[in-house]
Amino acid sequence: MPDTRASLITPVLIGGCFIILLSFLIRSSFGVFQIPISDEFGWLRAEFSMAIAIQNLAWGIGQPIFGAMAEKIGDRKALLIGAVMYAVGLAVSSLAWTPEQHWALEVLVGFGIAGTGFGVLLAVVGRTSSDENRSMSLAILTAAGSGGQILGPPLAEWLLTIMTWQQVFLVFAAMILAALLFLPMIKTPPAASKAELEESLGGILKKAFRDPSYTLIFLGFFSCGYQLSFVVAHFPALITEMCGPVDPAGNLAAIGITTTSALGAVAISIIGLANIAGTLTAGWLGKYYPKKYLLAWIYTGRTIAAAMFILFPITPTTVVLFSVVMGSLWLATVPLTSGLVAHIYGLRYMGTLYGIIFFSHQLGAFVGVWLGGRMYDAYGDYTAVWWVGVAVGAFSAIVHLPVREKPLSERALAA
Repeated sequence: MPDTRASLITPVLIGGCFIILLSFLIRSSFGVFQIPISDEFGWLRAEFSMAIAIQNLAWGIGQPIFGAMAEKIGDRKALLIGAVMYAVGLAVSSLAWTPEQHWALEVLVGFGIAGTGFGVLLAVVGRTSSDENRSMSLAILTAAGSGGQILGPPLAEWLLTIMTWQQVFLVFAAMILAALLFLPMIKTPPAASKAELEESLGGILKKAFRDPSYTLIFLGFFSCGYQLSFVVAHFPALITEMCGPVDPAGNLAAIGITTTSALGAVAISIIGLANIAGTLTAGWLGKYYPKKYLLAWIYTGRTIAAAMFILFPITPTTVVLFSVVMGSLWLATVPLTSGLVAHIYGLRYMGTLYGIIFFSHQLGAFVGVWLGGRMYDAYGDYTAVWWVGVAVGAFSAIVHLPVREKPLSERALAA
């Protein structure tokens, strides 16, 4: 009998990659708007940071909701609802002029990102892929998200030179609605065993919550969200202020970058570009080596890179070097973490189970973005909050080591 999953994986993967590319193109650009919006309204840095932090928290809360919704009403309907919420949130945000209005509207944007992001699409691709190729398929989808990160910040930076930030938000709203053109490609079989199909969501959640490994994975994903979202939201401003407004030595003039504000946007893109190679490598390695050890090494590498960056003088050269190194480790955790969840707990409720794990990621994102703005306003720079990120990265490297990678079903048989 032909393998239905094999015949579906290519269109599903292509459609999923385009949807997540557009979703992450928009999501990764928000740090570029921090200074223009704060300057226009005279907001404190913490007020804009709170809006992005709320967006990340709403994304985290929405992820298991959309994962369960996709399992209940279908993947395409969940993606449709997510895209509409995303577009409405962006469009109405363009009319907001107080911090409180932005905070409220970022809930819509956050839920929209959840509905068009990893929680739904990783589960779609995971169910469609064979066991042998699942880790690599998840890595390809994750790398597509990085493609959006490459394009988003420079696109936003360029659009801001020809239109207002409000108009850019409307352009982005139209772009996420364009993602709906790829919905017909999202069609998957119920790739789960008979036992998984017969098990209830409550039953698998009870088993997962009782499993210490699930708790360790949940805790470990916190630092990933903290570090990534802090960098996306604050790194452009950090570079601009700690390097000065202009590249004094002209080191980057040869490639057309003369101001550090432009360097900030390019740095986010460099991270995204390096992450494509890093994520694909992680997916390939996940096929041959225990995922928990790969995750521990990735978090260790991030910790070392972040510590070295802040210890040395910050120059355009060190910014580029850090962006390359950090980028190679950036989203490499996603295919490994989602693959680990699928491997241990099965495919039937992968979207919900990974969505709950992802809430920890977004809780870290909320703390990283909000704390960055709050500590900047208190101390005038980002040094203290950067060192917090170094510490939580080291914590994540350690907590993955005791994870039991053996599938839950096999543990039950062994017992």
